[in-house]
Amino acid sequence: MKIIIMGCGRVGTQVSLLLAKHGHEVTVIDHDANALSKLGVDFKGKIVHGLGFDRNVLIEAGIETTEGFVSASASDNANIVAARIARNIFHVPRVVARLYDPVRAEIYQRLGLTTISSTAWGAERIVEVVTHSDLDVLHIFRDGGTTLVRIESPAHLHKVRVSQMNIAGEIAVTAITRNDRTFIPVSGTEFQEGDTIYLAVLPSAMVRLEEMLGIERR
Repeated sequence: MKIIIMGCGRVGTQVSLLLAKHGHEVTVIDHDANALSKLGVDFKGKIVHGLGFDRNVLIEAGIETTEGFVSASASDNANIVAARIARNIFHVPRVVARLYDPVRAEIYQRLGLTTISSTAWGAERIVEVVTHSDLDVLHIFRDGGTTLVRIESPAHLHKVRVSQMNIAGEIAVTAITRNDRTFIPVSGTEFQEGDTIYLAVLPSAMVRLEEMLGIERR
């Protein structure tokens, strides 16, 4: 997949290196040559010096044939402008804009532009971890719609079936580690002593999960 990354700060650098590692054809745009040096000498992608919302720079980067565009500079305004140019003028099928301001991110999301606000996501993650400290929160998906948690099977769950733990649309057991082997359970799988259980949970169902596990709210 051909992807352009505008901005070579911490986020842009990590995204570029990860995409290149996964075999994608990556082009990075930044006006600061020092920033581009963060990619390292082993970076296999293409580097373009210039402003990511400049038409000629975008064409040099190959935007006319690219399949994905990520604007991840330090400027919300630049990210919005570049993302809208990529989507509305060059009709790039997959466009994502990284924004610091969660309010602006929400506004542009409503207008159909895919945005990610690290500020809002980070705040939501802190709240999850602090308020549900007895649950091992492994991952909160970027849209905030689902949380992945890990628990050690409590005694009262032993011999209980997975189907009795699952709640449609709210809580789902996704995997179990037993005797150093991880597997995907079926509805009839019974929990055993020593199991490590992985669950996907809606934020609104976290309290319900704690109640099922016998965890007292502080």
